[in-house]
Amino acid sequence: MKIVIVGGVAGGMSAATRLRRLSEDADITVVERSGYVSFANCGLPYHVGGVIEDRSALLLQTPQSLAARFGIRVLVGHEVTSVDRGGRVVQVTGPDGEASLDYDALVLSPGARPVRPPIPGIERALSLRDIEDTDAMVDAVSGDVGSVVVIGGGFIGIELAENLRHRGLDVTIVEAADQVMAPLDPEMAAFVHQRLRESGVVLHLGAGVSAIGERDVTLADGSTVPADIVVAAIGVRPDSTLATDAGLEVDERGGIVVDEAMRTSDPAIYAVGDAVVKRDAVDGSAVMVPLANTANRQGRMVADVIMGRAAADRPVLGTAIVGVFGLQVATTGWNAKRLAAAGRPFRQIHTHPASHAGYYPGAAGLHLKLLVDPETDAILGAQALGEDGADKRIDVIATAMAGGITASRLADLELAYAPAFGSAKDPVNMLGYVAGNLRDGTVKSLQWDEVADRVSAGDVLLDTRTPEEVAAGAIPGAVNIPVDDLRDRLGELPEGSVVAYCAVGVRGYLAARILTQSGREAVNLDGGYTTWRAATGA
Repeated sequence: MKIVIVGGVAGGMSAATRLRRLSEDADITVVERSGYVSFANCGLPYHVGGVIEDRSALLLQTPQSLAARFGIRVLVGHEVTSVDRGGRVVQVTGPDGEASLDYDALVLSPGARPVRPPIPGIERALSLRDIEDTDAMVDAVSGDVGSVVVIGGGFIGIELAENLRHRGLDVTIVEAADQVMAPLDPEMAAFVHQRLRESGVVLHLGAGVSAIGERDVTLADGSTVPADIVVAAIGVRPDSTLATDAGLEVDERGGIVVDEAMRTSDPAIYAVGDAVVKRDAVDGSAVMVPLANTANRQGRMVADVIMGRAAADRPVLGTAIVGVFGLQVATTGWNAKRLAAAGRPFRQIHTHPASHAGYYPGAAGLHLKLLVDPETDAILGAQALGEDGADKRIDVIATAMAGGITASRLADLELAYAPAFGSAKDPVNMLGYVAGNLRDGTVKSLQWDEVADRVSAGDVLLDTRTPEEVAAGAIPGAVNIPVDDLRDRLGELPEGSVVAYCAVGVRGYLAARILTQSGREAVNLDGGYTTWRAATGA
């Protein structure tokens, strides 16, 4: 069997090497238009910043090593320019001219290309996709450079901002939205904004770029930002030109449409990776999720399909993580903004636990958010931030979602515990306890953005913290009665429904239980003052 794979890196190389492990007889050719077929593309920003000093560490395999170990023919610096579906032939252009390769199975793994909007001067902006882009960026920042503007506050933009600061450069992020990192909800993104600013990154949020000059960037409001170098990290779109030209089905976003076996509209042609349309795990809709884990999984799976093995692609949660100057920022599933836009009911839970037992040295704060279907108790998404432990909590929740474990059942998970690594009630368990209390009606919660309306309607705002905590900052208009004094001072509360709050939600919950059992209507402010302050900027 002759198999031609267009594109290397994650999807293409996973397919090629799996094919060889399944068949010594297959004739496998990989065509890669760049000069490098197998490299750690997720590590590119860290080489730009000098964190990964040795460039060769990014180069995982070469055509020579792939030929020696796997017997795979690799053509770097070559591009497939057309596909003859009837004749099952691809046309290839390379340094020595054009050639034809026939195939029994064709795998497209073209990846995604950076978005380059038609801004005047955009040709000056650097992008980061492959080793050649990396070399160009390293050369640029190694010169007489003091300031960099990064256009876009997504994952790549954040990683580049951190690494360019690591090189000692003045870095500004310009983001058209009101926040960086779109998968986060605003109150969670606020913690990222704080860390970026503390680390010397200037943020221009809700700001568009109207022009890129020789040494500056002009924003939509007419102001200018110094920029010896400009980096475009606005996002990516599927690199599906070859598929479109071949008459394969693509969706309105340019994503290559495939079935669960990764077959395109031509049964002899398959597609994997960032360029293909995927199935969302929450609602089954078609989504574009450019992540390395999924590309690698699809590459391996398509090899099984080609070799006659039963295999089917899994839906995607979009689980991802990025480091922001020591802050781990992780997400999975949907956020509240997306759920609200889809008109889907949801319940929000915010907690702010420690990464491990507080009495053991080095415990760091976590900020967790869980989104739950109020009818079925299904987990719809989660967000986790912290200097330690955010990664494993989001991975546990993503695994629970994949396994159909409900929010309340998170309390039942048996998770590894020792004081240096977690708590006897792990933060994930605690999310489950809160979810169970809300599901059963043991307590009702209120979100940060509902406080003002409830107070305006006449509700009593009760701060259950100590006077010392209140002196350091509080929600305006609150009555302060520490939770330990509440039973003896119930008579001091004005008439009306009560919104109880504390620092993170625990004492507010206790106060709500005391009040409810005393005949008062009460709710707990979810996430407490910590969530409210982050969201409002107070």
